[in-house]
Amino acid sequence: MSVRDTNFKYVSYLWDDAEAAKLAGDEVALLIYRSNLLGADLRLTNYGGGNTSCKAMAKDPLTGADTEIMWVKGSGGDLGTLKKSGLAALFVDRLRNLKNVYRGIAHEDEMVELFNHCIFDLNSKAPSIDTPLHGFLPFKHIDHLHPDAAIAIAAAKDGEQITADLFKGKIGWVEWQRPGFDLGLKLKACLDENPGIKGIMLGSHGLFTWGDTAYESYINTLGVIEQCAEYLEKNYGKKGAVFGGKIIDSLEQTERLHRAAILAPVLRGLCSEKTRMIGHFTDDARVLEFINSNDLDRLAPMGTSCPDHFLRTKISPLVLQLSPEEDLSDLPAIKGKLAPVFEAYRKMYADYYENCKHPNSPAMRDANPVVILYPGIGMFTFAKDKQTARVAAEFYINAINVMKGAEAVSEYTSLPRQEAFNIEYWLLEEAKLQRMPKPKVLSGRIALVTGSAGGIGKAIAKKFADEGACVVVTDNDEGRLAGAKDEFGKQYSKDVFATTLIDVTNKATIDSAFSAAAMAFGGVDIVVNCAGLSISKPLEEHTEKDWDILYDVLVKGQFMVTQAGVEVMRKQDSGGDVLNIVSKNALVSGPNNAGYGSAKAAQLHLSRLNAAELGKDHIRVNVINPDAVIADSKIWAGDWAAGRAKAYGVTVEELPGYYAKRTLLNEVILPEDIANACLAFVGGLLNKSTGNVLNVDGGVAAAFVR
Repeated sequence: MSVRDTNFKYVSYLWDDAEAAKLAGDEVALLIYRSNLLGADLRLTNYGGGNTSCKAMAKDPLTGADTEIMWVKGSGGDLGTLKKSGLAALFVDRLRNLKNVYRGIAHEDEMVELFNHCIFDLNSKAPSIDTPLHGFLPFKHIDHLHPDAAIAIAAAKDGEQITADLFKGKIGWVEWQRPGFDLGLKLKACLDENPGIKGIMLGSHGLFTWGDTAYESYINTLGVIEQCAEYLEKNYGKKGAVFGGKIIDSLEQTERLHRAAILAPVLRGLCSEKTRMIGHFTDDARVLEFINSNDLDRLAPMGTSCPDHFLRTKISPLVLQLSPEEDLSDLPAIKGKLAPVFEAYRKMYADYYENCKHPNSPAMRDANPVVILYPGIGMFTFAKDKQTARVAAEFYINAINVMKGAEAVSEYTSLPRQEAFNIEYWLLEEAKLQRMPKPKVLSGRIALVTGSAGGIGKAIAKKFADEGACVVVTDNDEGRLAGAKDEFGKQYSKDVFATTLIDVTNKATIDSAFSAAAMAFGGVDIVVNCAGLSISKPLEEHTEKDWDILYDVLVKGQFMVTQAGVEVMRKQDSGGDVLNIVSKNALVSGPNNAGYGSAKAAQLHLSRLNAAELGKDHIRVNVINPDAVIADSKIWAGDWAAGRAKAYGVTVEELPGYYAKRTLLNEVILPEDIANACLAFVGGLLNKSTGNVLNVDGGVAAAFVR
């Protein structure tokens, strides 16, 4: 393939000569441009995986002399979104001179600290463990990626021979070795022994390619991966059906999703035995092809090959021994079937740890699975947050692609257990984990808030999201919900929130909303009943229709939403919180308020009744009583404001001031004040409190509970 041949079938050619011309002369800018293009194509590398570099001349800040500097993707980060702040910059000569103090592979880890003595830009990102892999190669631009097509060959039993035959000696081979200083030396040795090669395949790991310019490196990288993918494509089916053929059929998609939503909270509860997890589900066609196959039982226990895949997906997945048509309605029976399978997985993981640990290994981490495969249905993944769970699913799909390719051309080989352990419990990896920021107070929690497209509900959903929760934003107004979705989308990532319509008087939409929560995040931990409406009329003007809708929305709605939420929480068997946004009117008698005030009193007592009943499940039920929260409230946009103004003999415009002046603190109450009260109940400091009422009304003496 020539340097200007851009006719690719299996990878995306994204280079724009006009855009690149704007960056001419700035090698670092071209490095970032190239990196972003590579990261944009998931066939080339996965999220957070791979690293790129360039070498360019710069002034030594101490001597003023021109010196060669290497800019390389630093620790962490993602190629697709890489910026200059994500690069590490090092003096090339100093980095290479570290070989003079290198004491051998037994002392590999001590070299990482020495990278700090090579840093050129003191504000740049910390160098990653892959830094020497780039530093000892002489090329100006280098790409290290984890493309499925290349790893499939790298992880094949005959990978070295396939590489030699396919590329006619133009791609070198280095056997599997944990990344680090010694592997950098081995890459240099491979190049010295094979002058003129255009890349190196790392056994079970990935691919190194390069060029004298950013463009030459980019086009070389695409060309090598294209050749790997084309080779695999030609071989699919030559040895027989993919993965040994299909052993079961998938259910129809609607049924798959329905069953996944039923089961997800059960699996989440089992996975959260140590740490509360967030879930993700996919029924991607590549997943179904694998989990429905004859070879599933042989390949799944082998685990993955590429370290990037393995670190995200654990030593191996858990395969559920359930038929696609399993009766999921009998919760005790399902838990009875699943609990021993999870116990067996935890024992397998504990045995793996005990058999492979070193005297200085970190303590064993969570022994629960990350990847759970349900033949005929799909794949669940569970992790500390939604992004990590979603990315774990993406990585396991990468692993499936690798297994498929390796099996097509040879036999798939995974990392030996000891090598896998040495990566997972690497002291440098442990140090990286210890540097992670402390989780926020609601990390790992999932909240469904009714009526959260505006007003109090929206403030609660945002407060919970800010404190680490995943939130399900719901409303019965499609237009209002669309506006909230747009607003949340600008403030939070797609891994933080989901939206769904709900009519709290309609059980079908309630069930649908909780199914949406299960599919988006795995279940629910916090239910906030905030949906409401208000009608203020004198007794003689109050109609039966007014009465019915108040009680349907406020009382029946709270009852049915709580009922559905408790069903999910019981599946998870990890407790939970129900917060009911009631009102000062539940405690205070006022004029022109018979329907609304009595419905609010019913909400309050229903909360007490639920608290008494659900304590055995460790589900707490508490009440927040606001008063006169006018900002962004749909209630106040209707006739309610006029009715209350009439009742108190003031104008609508005078209402906020009227309400503030009648409080002990003389304060206007805002939606954020109610959100703060909600956080007080669920933020961890009041875990032993249930059946309580917290007034947030500025102090209305008549509303004092005691």
